[in-house]
Amino acid sequence: MKTVMKKGDLMYFKDLLLKKQAEMLKKLSEIKENEMATTLKDASGENSAYSFHMADVGTDNMEREKKFFFATREGRFLYHIDQALERVENSTYGFCQECGELIARERLEAVPHARLCITCKSNEEKKQNV
Repeated sequence: MKTVMKKGDLMYFKDLLLKKQAEMLKKLSEIKENEMATTLKDASGENSAYSFHMADVGTDNMEREKKFFFATREGRFLYHIDQALERVENSTYGFCQECGELIARERLEAVPHARLCITCKSNEEKKQNV
């Protein structure tokens, strides 16, 4: 029978994950409120919808795309946090999904949503780089 992480450790990491989740939700909310909701006209501060300079339009579009990229990346990070919280709930948190070994505490503190031990993660990255 597979061992489980100690209940105190599970609660410690659950709290850590919930804090990370709250940070990401706050960031995503700020992006949505401050950046994604503005139109080109709002962002320019102009009262007229006419005569935008092409360079200004390009810069504004690039900034909006960059913010969308960050929001997407943070959304993926939030997904991984949610998956880790599910593993906490079913007591599989802290175990490598590849080899089944316990993931080092230091790794979990650095990357609390980790699903692979450092060895399996290194092997995965090597395969992706081939």
